[in-house]
This record gives sequence, C-alpha cells and structure tokens, in this order.
Amino acid sequence: MTAKAAKILYTKTDEAPMLATYSFLPIVAAFTKAAGVAFELRDISLAGRILAVFPDYLTPQQKQSDDLAELGELAKTPEANIIKLPNISASIPQIKAAIKELQSQGYKLPEYPEDPKDDKEKDIKARYDKVKGSAVNPVLREGNSDRRAPLSVKAYSRKHPHKMGAWSSDSKTHVVHMKGGDFRSNEESMTTTAATEARIEFVDQDGKTTVLKPKLALQAGEVIDATFMSRRALREFLEAQIEDAKKQGVLFSIHLKATMMKVSDPKIFGHAVSVFYKDVFEKHAATFQKLGVDPDNGVGDLYIKIKALPDDQRKAIEADIQAVYQKRPPMAMVNSDKGITNLHVPSDIIIDASMPPVIRDSGKMWGPDGKLHDTKCVIPDASYAPVYHEVVEFCKKHGAFDPRTMGSIPNVGLMAQAAEEYGSHDKTFKVPGNGTMRVVDASGKTLLEHKVEEGDIWRMCQVKDAPIQDWVKLAVNRARATGVPAVFWLDKNRAHDAELIKKVNQYLPNHDTKGLDIRIMSPAEATRFSLERMKEGKDTISVTGNVLRDYLTDLFPILEIGTSAKMLSIVPLLNGGGLFETGAGGSAPKHVQQFQEEGYLRWDSLGEFLALAASLEHLSKTFNNSAAKILADTLDKANAKFLESNKSPARKVGEIDNRGSHFYLALYWAQALAEQTEDKNLAARFAKVAKQMADNEAKITGELLGAQGKPVAIGGYYHPDDAKATKAMRPSQTLNAIVDAIGAH
Repeated sequence: MTAKAAKILYTKTDEAPMLATYSFLPIVAAFTKAAGVAFELRDISLAGRILAVFPDYLTPQQKQSDDLAELGELAKTPEANIIKLPNISASIPQIKAAIKELQSQGYKLPEYPEDPKDDKEKDIKARYDKVKGSAVNPVLREGNSDRRAPLSVKAYSRKHPHKMGAWSSDSKTHVVHMKGGDFRSNEESMTTTAATEARIEFVDQDGKTTVLKPKLALQAGEVIDATFMSRRALREFLEAQIEDAKKQGVLFSIHLKATMMKVSDPKIFGHAVSVFYKDVFEKHAATFQKLGVDPDNGVGDLYIKIKALPDDQRKAIEADIQAVYQKRPPMAMVNSDKGITNLHVPSDIIIDASMPPVIRDSGKMWGPDGKLHDTKCVIPDASYAPVYHEVVEFCKKHGAFDPRTMGSIPNVGLMAQAAEEYGSHDKTFKVPGNGTMRVVDASGKTLLEHKVEEGDIWRMCQVKDAPIQDWVKLAVNRARATGVPAVFWLDKNRAHDAELIKKVNQYLPNHDTKGLDIRIMSPAEATRFSLERMKEGKDTISVTGNVLRDYLTDLFPILEIGTSAKMLSIVPLLNGGGLFETGAGGSAPKHVQQFQEEGYLRWDSLGEFLALAASLEHLSKTFNNSAAKILADTLDKANAKFLESNKSPARKVGEIDNRGSHFYLALYWAQALAEQTEDKNLAARFAKVAKQMADNEAKITGELLGAQGKPVAIGGYYHPDDAKATKAMRPSQTLNAIVDAIGAH
C-alpha cells in the first residue's frame, strides 16, 4: 500500500459530538499532519443524510455528496480507517424538525408525507425513510464489535468513583415483560443449507397473496428467523401493567428502542400511548383521524396537532388528557419541570439510555412531582428484559455496586453485515389483515410461517455465517489475551439462539481453547454469573448478539465508570480495515441546549481521544508508518495524564468545558511527543509547541472561560452554520494561532 492512502476519515455527526468536532478536529489534523497522516471529514449527520437523498430539490451550491454511501463502500476495503462519533438514529419527529430547520435555511426540501397520496409522495417518503432509524450503523459495521473500558479509564474511576444511589431490599422497582404473544415466544428459526432467493408474503383468509418483500438473497449456512408480536396480547399486557402500577403505587415507565428499530418498537410505543390515553383516543377518534394524530409519534405529536383546532375544542382535549392523569398511575418523567412524560416522544425512552440510570439511581425515576420514586419498568418483549430484571433483583439483594472495587464486563458483539434484529428494518411489517405471514424460497418451499392477526408486528432477521465465524474467533482471542472467562449469552430455549449455539459449538474447535474458560449461558444466567463476579472485582467477557451488545455496552459502563462515552469501541472490519466508535450519545441533546443557553458544552470527548489512539495504532500497522505509532503511543500517555489531572468537562459555567478539555489534551500530547526519543524531528517540532502552550496556559484558559456564560447562536440545531459554530467552539485566539501554525509547516 502506498503512503498516499494513509488517511483517517473522521465523521461529522450530530448534536454535542458534532459541536465538539469543530474544536477538536483542527487540533487532531495539525498533530497528525506532522506524521504524514491525512485527516478528512465526512458528513453523516441527520441533516447531511437528508440533503444527500434530495439532490434534485437543491441548487448546485446546496447539493451534498452521499458520504454515508462512500464510507459504506470504503468499510469493505483493507485500508479503511474510520472514526465514528455518535449520530442521531432519527425518529419521525426528529426528521420533521430537521426538515423544518433546513427549509428555514433556504433548502427547498419537500415535507415528510406521513400518508403518501401518489407515486411522487411515495418516492419522497421512501427517500426520507432511508434516513430514518438506525440508518448509519448497518452501513458502516462491516465487522463485529470489541468494546471495553480502557485500563486508564478503569483506574481513574476506581480512584475517583462516581456517585451511585443506595438500594434498599424493600424497593418496589421491578421489571416486567410479556409471558406470551411476544417476539420471543413466537420465534421460529432455521439455518439455510444452500444459497437461494426468498420472498416475504402475506396470504389473507381468502387465499389472496400479497408479496411484501420480493427479493431476499440468502447465503448458505445463514441463520434466519421469523417471529411476531401479537397486537392483542401486547395491548392486554400494557393495560394490566398500567393497572398494576396504580395498585402498587409506583411510577409507570416503558423502555424500548423506538429510534433504532424503524417499525417494531415505534409501533409498540404507539400502543403504549394509545392504551395509556385510551379514554382520549376513543373519545376524540374522529378528530384525531382528521388531524392525522399518530400515537407512534408520542403525546408530543398530539399536542402539536391539536394546536390547529379552535381554542375551545383544543382546551377540551387538553382537559381530557389531564383527566387521564387522575385515573392512571403517575408516569415516569423525562423532564418533570416541563411536564414531559415517558410517552411524549419515542426518542426520549431509548432503553439502553433509560434503564442504566434507573439502576444507578437506587432503582428510581423522576415522577410528575419532581421527586424520585420506585417504578415499574415495562419492557414488553421477553428476549432481553430478563437481563434488566436480574440486575434490579441483584441490587435489591446485595445493594449498589461500588465503582472502587467492581469488575468489568467487556463485550464481543455479533453485528457484522447487519446481523440479527438491527438488520431487520426492511423485513419488519405491520400485518395488513388476518391470515398467514411466510418466508418462501425460490423453489416455492415455505421456510418459516406464522398465523397472524391484523395489526400484529411481524419480522424476519438474518445473520450470515462469516460474521458468526469471525465473532467466535474474536471471543477466543479476547479470552486468550485477558485470561478472563468468556460467556456466550445464548438461550437454548429460544429458537434463534438454539441455531447460534450449534454454530458456536461447530466453530469453537477450530481455535486453540486449551486453558480458556468459555461457556454458553442464557442471558438471565449470564447476567447473574457476571454480576456475582463483578461484585467480587472480577472481569467477565460478554459475547452477545447485536441488540444485547448495544444494551450491555451502555448498562455495565454506566455502572462501572459512570458513562458509556468513555468506552473503547473497536470494530475490526471483516476485510482488514478498522472502524473506531466513540461511545454513546444519549445525553447529547441536553448538552446542546445548555451550550445554546449559556455557552457551556459539557460533552466529554474522551471517547474521541481513545478512538483516535486506537485508529492511529491501526494505521501504523496497516501502512507501516512509524510516526503514526509514535503519535498513538504518546496520545495514550496524554490520555492517562488527562484523566489523572481531571481535565474532563465539569458541569457548570465558570468551570472547564469541552473546549478546555481539548486544550489540555493537546498540551499533554505535545509534551509527550516532545519527551519521546524515537523520532528526533517530531520531538523538536513538538517541544516548541508544548512550550508555547504551557507558557500561555493562563491566557488560553482565560479566553476559553471568558467565552462562557452567555447565549450562543450557532445557526441551527441539526445543521449549524459552519462559520458560527467554528467561532463558538474555537474562542481562544492564542490557542488557535499555536495549533494552526503546527499544520502550516
């Protein structure tokens, strides 16, 4: 490979991570240029993705290349090196808000047609739907995932433990799931013997067949499954849980993945809304139909739509909503000051961001009265709910975990080539009537089928054989490298997992597992086993499928180190490249609001620092670039010093924020480069930089702090004005001059 190709692609995403990029990327680009490493930015933000799919609506200056598609192709090449920051997995309310903002900036985009009337509107909706949900990850994740807390982060959290709420054994908090009629209980699974093309079809009671997905390529040895959630069973379950929450005197809360899953979880969320507010939806059914009220978009959407009504009519509906609150149990609140409930917006109740704080905060959630209360955590599908149930029950029995002594639960996750549920968006359907859903192969043979009723949520999932083989190999490698037990979280009594267990047992003998402790346990057993070891200060590798990977890599880091943003997340791509992900973005919206209101950005970029070190190390191996290796090693040292010196953003105006943390990282990195002895040129070059930064420390921190405490206009939430955002995020002229001079050599 030529040195010319030695480049790292950094992603421009959304919200707080995007704002941080305006400050951090100039520093990174300047430092890495010294080692002959090029840094390029690719825009995969929600606004960028929307603009990329509507070139025909834009002026030549407004057109935007499809950076996501480009990165998707690159991810399949050996030289790929991509640093991916957290992005918005867009719900419909978020897409609409982004469209509105872009229109106000002069982009003549069409409205989102919820109910397309003709082919043109169908095409517009299909384009927007390409951007919806988890549109980014399946494209980039051409590899399985290796996520763990770096040693420096773990050491820091042991020395400086974050606050954990105290648990009591008489806590009424509990997790509930369906006992039948859900995805887990209806699942059928099989492994294909030969490559074929399949289709998904619905046969109604009169025998009329409708093809819902005409072409589905299946490889030999692929695990495929199909399942459905009964609409009737779900609504009965929700009603029973609402009643029970009232009886027990606890908050009602629901926890779903309604942004990632484009069809299933938004529909489940919609049922929770229409069951909880049943009286209102039944009484005003005709009005709501006229207004286009969709419960899938939450109560927030209802409030927006009824604004169009005459005052007396609107007030009557609002009064009926208030009457529901008198009758129903109190609901868990997203923001009790503003009256924003757990059922307001689907993007507010992302399970992996909403459940871990419950466990960290004594099992409590905020109620309408602005106080913390015990809560009923409703997770309808039984596939993964038992994991959270086990953690809650463990804390009731043993009390809260202690970050100073607890062990770690790193993860090896099966996600390559859109594996499992997160790859099922295009194969999930709301059943159009009573009848049969089935998967039929090219020869006309039915592979999987279900008797279903109108409104049921049916889905099919796939996981290819090559990713499974790679996943098993990764698990063995991590167990060998760490000497820690590796547990496959698979349940022999679940159809899909039973097929995976056959594969794991088939592929494990291909590796040297002598002396390693490798087990297969159901998610509930694996949780108990891992928690017991964690309490004793021992580590356990969790080897899981795609959705559990997502849940666990938020849950355990939030308990262990206070946040999942500080995790090292490496995706060794199947063809030899590397994707380096930078932690979670769950609190990103709140950070942006705080920045706009008071010029203070709380976002912690440590995830970016860690990913950058791993990315540089990978690049040094791929291109045999010794200078990149020195940059990686010195950045590791700078990261350790950064943590030890406690230079992460604080919480309020007048203290260090994201921009200040970037300055200190740059200072420590320059100092480490100046001190290394392997490359004299780099040492000499950065000795000067380190001295300038150290000599001007007081002046630079003064300029950075001076920029805080007043509202900031960045020209947009989803699509800021680059010049305004750069000015806001790089307010120290002294630091800018030093950084810009490095890259100018």
